[in-house]
Amino acid sequence: MAARHKRRAATAHEEEGSGAYSSPPCFLHELESPPQPAPAPAPARGVGIKRVYDSADHGDGWRVLVDRLWPRGLSKKRAALDEWRADLAPSTALRQWFHHDSARWREFGARYRAELRAHAAGLQALRQRARRQRVTLLYAARDPSVNHAVVLQAVLRRSTRRRATP
Repeated sequence: MAARHKRRAATAHEEEGSGAYSSPPCFLHELESPPQPAPAPAPARGVGIKRVYDSADHGDGWRVLVDRLWPRGLSKKRAALDEWRADLAPSTALRQWFHHDSARWREFGARYRAELRAHAAGLQALRQRARRQRVTLLYAARDPSVNHAVVLQAVLRRSTRRRATP
């Protein structure tokens, strides 16, 4: 008998905690002003760099391959390019001379910047796009800090800042 009473008391307690006997719903939220949507984040702008073999991301913005040669083993679909600017890549002679030798990095940067002076129109097009949206320069080199995209990014950023300030 005591066991049956305990079971009945336990089930009554469980029903009480489940909300079976809760208070009526509250409608105060209808009197408050509706929540305002959060402002849309400003679109990212500027110039970034990324290895072309890394997966594409929505935050990349306009994806531009800046290598003279197509990356080995990469399909066009996986590359997810918006543009291929082989003309902004180092010349074949400069690329072969440099051969990703970090001892030649400073000289490579100077020579590459000199080559880029002949491509003012292409640089200007990228600058204008970078003012409106994010531009990601894609490269195939293994070293993320010693490659031509680093130099190109610095050239684009420096010239963008110079024009932005009076």
